[in-house]
Amino acid sequence: MKLATMKDIKEALEAIREVNDPFILELEKDERKGAQKLLEAWKKRIEKEEKLHHHFLSMNHYEQIIRKQGYTYIAGIDEVGRGPLAGPVVTAAVILPEDFYLPGIDDSKKLSEKKRELFYEVIQKEAIAIGVGIISPAEIDRINIYQATKKGMLLAINELSQTPDYLLIDAMKLTTPYPSQSLIKGDSKSVSIAAASIIAKVTRDHMMKELHQEYPEYHFATNMGYGTQEHLAALKEYGITIHHRKSFSPVKEMVENN
Repeated sequence: MKLATMKDIKEALEAIREVNDPFILELEKDERKGAQKLLEAWKKRIEKEEKLHHHFLSMNHYEQIIRKQGYTYIAGIDEVGRGPLAGPVVTAAVILPEDFYLPGIDDSKKLSEKKRELFYEVIQKEAIAIGVGIISPAEIDRINIYQATKKGMLLAINELSQTPDYLLIDAMKLTTPYPSQSLIKGDSKSVSIAAASIIAKVTRDHMMKELHQEYPEYHFATNMGYGTQEHLAALKEYGITIHHRKSFSPVKEMVENN
């Protein structure tokens, strides 16, 4: 073992997953600092992978129970954009295959933009079906944000190319022909809902970045329509756009005062 170069050790560790592997047991005896540093890095990587694996299994818990009841096409449903002053509310419905595995998947708010974009591509590629519902600011003003969210979720379900036979919904109750379950903070508890939250979040972020090209003074590319200080300052200086929600404060007061 002591004759093995650091490069050889590094390459060997790439293929090993078990702590009781003979190579690992021998490497434990290697007194070279470089070897021990590589071993320590490997242990940390394996520990992280194990945590992500177990977290994924815990997030797949509801899906496993539902599949045992005889359901196959489980649609996770979530929304993004209920709170912003501008832009649409975007909903998504995602049906994943039973063998779907994406360690690290979580509520989109807990992921970096880079990780969301990466996971978005994986979900787009591997999902059985994806549906997206987009409700405009004008429609939000007309029927209120709660009803707009429900409408968006129903639209997303209708957009699915595969009819679902069960719905897992993040915190909402929907009237549909399908059996369903509503989970509080479902995007942190269900793989399917987490996938829907990622699709909805990335879709909406892309839309807001496009709006930024048209209205750069509002900084939509960074605030995504939320009421940040720079966004509020821009509202005072430039007024509102057709993409602002007139039923949301302080936009509502600005409309009334004018």
